[in-house]
Amino acid sequence: MTATTKILATRSIEEVGVRKNLLEDLALKFVYLIGEISLHELARNMGLHLIIVEELFQRLRKDQLCQVTGMEKNVHCITTTSAGKSRALELLANNQYVGPAPVSLEDYVKRVNAQTVRNIKITPQDLHHAFEELVLDTRMLNQVGTSVTSGRAVFLYGATGTGKTTIAVTLTRLFEQDRIWLPYAVEIDGQIITVYDSVLHHKVKQPTGSDHDGRWVMCHRPCVMVGGELTIEMLDLQFNNSTKFYTAPVQMKANNGLFIVDDFGRQRLSPEEMLNRWVVPLDRRIDFLTLAGGKKIEIPFDIFVVFATNLDPTKMMDEAFLRRIQTKIKVDFVTPAQFHEIFRRVCAQYELRYDAAVVDSLIKMIGQDFKEPLRACHPRDVVLQIIWAAQYLQKDPVLDHDTVAQACRNYFLAP
Repeated sequence: MTATTKILATRSIEEVGVRKNLLEDLALKFVYLIGEISLHELARNMGLHLIIVEELFQRLRKDQLCQVTGMEKNVHCITTTSAGKSRALELLANNQYVGPAPVSLEDYVKRVNAQTVRNIKITPQDLHHAFEELVLDTRMLNQVGTSVTSGRAVFLYGATGTGKTTIAVTLTRLFEQDRIWLPYAVEIDGQIITVYDSVLHHKVKQPTGSDHDGRWVMCHRPCVMVGGELTIEMLDLQFNNSTKFYTAPVQMKANNGLFIVDDFGRQRLSPEEMLNRWVVPLDRRIDFLTLAGGKKIEIPFDIFVVFATNLDPTKMMDEAFLRRIQTKIKVDFVTPAQFHEIFRRVCAQYELRYDAAVVDSLIKMIGQDFKEPLRACHPRDVVLQIIWAAQYLQKDPVLDHDTVAQACRNYFLAP
């Protein structure tokens, strides 16, 4: 299920689903930081309907924390009083979050479940279209298609340079037309967890109009990739001691999308740590996160997980965990025919004249002289060596026996 056109804004504080005092505090911080603001602008900044913001203002005005400075488009322009400034500084010392109002955990869970990645429907034609730029056989494509249909984890394993990461990233093309709703933030027991990440999430054109709930942002299904930088701390809530609010862990930011663990087994946490951390989420599709006070919260674990590694899976994990990864796909070395096709496409991309005889000699050289199997990465890497050498020599790149031989001497280790 993809995102509908818009989520209609609620018109009462009760329907917002978060504590009224949290909304009042957020409004006061906005007014203090901006200085003078119209209620229209305050409503846009908080992502709330004008009716709700008007009610919040009346409460702040009653408590003598805000005052009217004028009118704009038939609504008040307001600023903080002296007491309001003092109160805002106290609030900012306790929590510096100033952004769209958070959604409730209940609303977040409902939304994630409604747009689950498990209901993706694809056909062989869809898969061929998504992977048309890669040279893969039908068997491999069918395995990938089966794994996507399952919506569960998949393990891509095999020697380095065979294309595992490229296959994982290309999976996102299957979701290109999908749209989902992400909250800017979620509120749990008065604590705020930011979810939307402008680096990881890609916005699409947002609905307009005052009837849209601005606490939600429409995005493509996320694709989050982590590699050697992954730590166990990144898999739990990140509390910032300066700002006093939380950032969602990477798997929560990936909800309703794709989560790629590249070079699995080479992270800063051991495979055993990660596997133990994710045994329950992979099996039950729920995750447990811990607030600073020790309270556990339950959130959906609705992600299509791809593990990619060039290490031996049987030496990294036990049988119980391997069972929870329903699909295991070995990405092997390429055949001479596949090597030719990949090389032809790379030459077309870099505007080099493709010569089958030269590529035949390259295949022979790789096997006989350098004792290497044919890897999917070799065509691009060899062509780049040729282009860089030509740039250095200040001449046009040419694919011939001499340039290929020099590229191989630069690229491969001597036997």
